[in-house]
Amino acid sequence: MESTDLSWRLLAKRQWPLALSLTGIVLAETGSIGTALGWWQIPGVLVICVISVLAPRRPFDAALALAFAVVCTALYLRFLGVAFEPHFFVSGATISITGAAMATIAILVRESSRLRAIGGTVLIVAAVITAEVLGWPVVAATEYREWEPDPTSYLIGAAITLVLAVGTGLYFRARDAERASQLAASVAAAQNAERMALARELHDVVAHYVTAIVVHAQAGQLNREVDVLPSIAASGTEALTAMRRLVGTMRDGGSAGPAASSSLVDDVRELVSESGLPVHLSVELQDAVPQELARSVLRLVQESLTNTRKHAASVSSVDVALSSGDGVLRLFVADDGVASGVPVGGSGGYGLVGMRERVELLGGTFSAGRREPTGWTVRAELPLV
Repeated sequence: MESTDLSWRLLAKRQWPLALSLTGIVLAETGSIGTALGWWQIPGVLVICVISVLAPRRPFDAALALAFAVVCTALYLRFLGVAFEPHFFVSGATISITGAAMATIAILVRESSRLRAIGGTVLIVAAVITAEVLGWPVVAATEYREWEPDPTSYLIGAAITLVLAVGTGLYFRARDAERASQLAASVAAAQNAERMALARELHDVVAHYVTAIVVHAQAGQLNREVDVLPSIAASGTEALTAMRRLVGTMRDGGSAGPAASSSLVDDVRELVSESGLPVHLSVELQDAVPQELARSVLRLVQESLTNTRKHAASVSSVDVALSSGDGVLRLFVADDGVASGVPVGGSGGYGLVGMRERVELLGGTFSAGRREPTGWTVRAELPLV
């Protein structure tokens, strides 16, 4: 059997308006009960109202139970020789029973499959009709001795209430589908953003150290007198540390990538010294750089230097310039190398894409391209606020 797995707390939060409305109607109806036997309708009416309030937990089961309760209540009232008071239609269901039936149909249409919604609605309508049929002899003997009620007005009223119940259910069903679609789109977008962030970190951080390992290993093959093992070991250790950090990010939900230290200048200088390239560093920072922005700047510098080592040959100088002013941080990286035929370790083509994404996510502008006569230039401008 289907169940929406709605907790009792959520059920109370969602259904209290219906419970309060039905309670008020039942209390108002008790004032019209004129005989002692008429009070026997109260237990059945209360059961029907409770079923309606609990319907979201098991909509189809609630429809079956409500239909059964309506018929049973009408049967024992017929056995006692009394009618529902006040009866909403010609002879049967009261206002509270009609309201409970409408609410149950709306919930059934909203939350159940089409087949179950149709089946449950038919059962509830049949139960109300049965109550009318069972109550008619009692009412006819006491209230309608001199005139016959107009069945047309009864059918019109019944049709209106049914259309209102089904229409309400269809409206909320459409709202739920739209909300679910928006939620799925939001989750997909968040997952994609997280994948892209992790991909950028893998490319910018881990690939940086792996590239260093490959470069040092190739240098050792060309000149066996050069001791490259310490550099390879250091780069391998950094790569493992970066991988563990990324794994921790995926498991714990933290921010990807290492955080910058309190000094962006010191971090950039450390990157430059580790790169093994002839770098000329120029720093003119007039404003404080936020921590998250500093981390992105470090990744941009790191990826630019990695690209130089992978894609350029015969590099004699690399200029790295950081400056700020008018609320904008500017980064400039340029080398004079010649494009190598085959990049070190191959190329996935994601470096520039990742750098552009980083800058655009921070509201900045990014450009990269060849310089004359040889070399490559990277420029980025990032708002400090």
